[in-house]
Amino acid sequence: MLTVRYFAGARAAAGGVSSEEVSAGSLEELDGVLTGRHGERLGVVLKAASFLVDGLVCHDRGAALPAGATVDVLPPFAGG
Repeated sequence: MLTVRYFAGARAAAGGVSSEEVSAGSLEELDGVLTGRHGERLGVVLKAASFLVDGLVCHDRGAALPAGATVDVLPPFAGG
């Protein structure tokens, strides 16, 4: 199991959920599970989002996720 934490627009697209437990082996698989659970609005956000896995940026959506990891979903932010 993974802990998925949503921030900003990702939280809104997930229906206001701030975190949840999910079973997935990769970010690619996680995308499908979360889109199935929360709908296409979140799916669109996930396509543009950045992901932190246990605090480290992960760009390889096919890489295996460690059991018990925390995955932060960070949508693109405006400003800078």
